[in-house]
Amino acid sequence: MLISRRRTAALAAALSLSVALPAMAASAPKVKFVTSEGEFVIEVYPDKAPKTVENFLQYVKDKFYDGTIFHRVIPSFMVQGGGFDKDYKQKPTRPAIAHEGRDALAKGLRNAVGTVAMARTGDPHSASSQFFINVVDNARLDPVLIPAGDPVTFEYQGQIHKDIPRKNAINHSQLWGYTVFGKVVSGMDTVEKIRNTPTGPGGQFPTDVPKKMVMIESARIQ
Repeated sequence: MLISRRRTAALAAALSLSVALPAMAASAPKVKFVTSEGEFVIEVYPDKAPKTVENFLQYVKDKFYDGTIFHRVIPSFMVQGGGFDKDYKQKPTRPAIAHEGRDALAKGLRNAVGTVAMARTGDPHSASSQFFINVVDNARLDPVLIPAGDPVTFEYQGQIHKDIPRKNAINHSQLWGYTVFGKVVSGMDTVEKIRNTPTGPGGQFPTDVPKKMVMIESARIQ
């Protein structure tokens, strides 16, 4: 059965639209930060770290980050903020979230320059509101992917670890790393300003605090 040229063109257009729509729906959310040193925009990836992104965006929606500071700046490492106010008082947060670092790494998110990760304590599942921006490639912060099998053999910081019981490897605190969930897509010059600000003691922190306070004035989903 022959199809007319007009119907063929219409069908081609419909197929083209059906292919284009998923790409539009999958566009990554962006958050614009306005700071005392300028602006930057973070793109986040719910397809790679869904719970982490959901948690971060909820803090943004709640305007939690407004009035917080970058309280830890290490030029050879990262800049960290999102937890303390101008008086160095820690803001109350929602419950901590489960660590998604291994899943995010398996989907391509590494602690590279410009990427954004969740800060945490020694407990892998302790991240809440604080985040950091990598200002150098920090491969040592990447989670270690544990292969299938039991026992397992894997590489960690240049050394091969052989025949390790799987449960020991999976649960070892040093192998969890840090969950990357986004990336600075504009305003990296602002991040560089923050990175290069002189630091010293501040509040309860003995080192690495910007001498000139770096304030997050607002954070909004674009």
